[in-house]
Amino acid sequence: MDWTAFKLSLWLSIWTTVILLIIGLLVSRALAWRDFTGKSLIEAVVALPLVLPPTVLGYYLLTIFGRNTWLGKTFEDLTGQTLVFSFAGLILASVIYSLPFAIQPMLRAFESIPNSLREAAWCSGLSHWSTFRHVEFPLARPGILSAAVLTFAHTMGEFGVVLMVGGNIPGETRTISIAIFDRTEAFDMHAANTMALALLVFAFVTVSMVYFLNRHQRRTVM
Repeated sequence: MDWTAFKLSLWLSIWTTVILLIIGLLVSRALAWRDFTGKSLIEAVVALPLVLPPTVLGYYLLTIFGRNTWLGKTFEDLTGQTLVFSFAGLILASVIYSLPFAIQPMLRAFESIPNSLREAAWCSGLSHWSTFRHVEFPLARPGILSAAVLTFAHTMGEFGVVLMVGGNIPGETRTISIAIFDRTEAFDMHAANTMALALLVFAFVTVSMVYFLNRHQRRTVM
């Protein structure tokens, strides 16, 4: 078991999930309740990673993150490191790749909340922030929880995008999925099977937890 790769994947998943929960809450609420020019285009961009092959997305991210681009050059000027083949690059690529897994569940959750409830809260004197805390968030909690767990589990198993953007640098960009690929190429099936089984069990437990907590949430509400 490559514990260094597993730990790196764990930190990558945590950072990606935290960032996407913040972004997802803002974007999903706006898409759920606002009509504006270009809304369909934004929804298409959000869903694009679901249908785009990881290698294609990884190639374009590798190009955009390169040191000859504005983004890559600015990052290198600020940090002294390149964005590609770095942990920071992995985080940014994972945020983009896992975007629909965070936004879609939250979007459906906020869409299911009747607008009349929000209006009633405002008429009762609650501010927009208080309405979010006491009305919207409790009702959307199952979707938010699903988004967090799906994003976390999806990031743990990423392969194509992280390999294209981060390469395979031990202790820096080698995730658990890349470590499994390495062991398989080396015909070390015992090590590959151990890591693959650990990742399978981890994913099964996290997804099962989502269903359990969501079912418990629904029973509590009822």
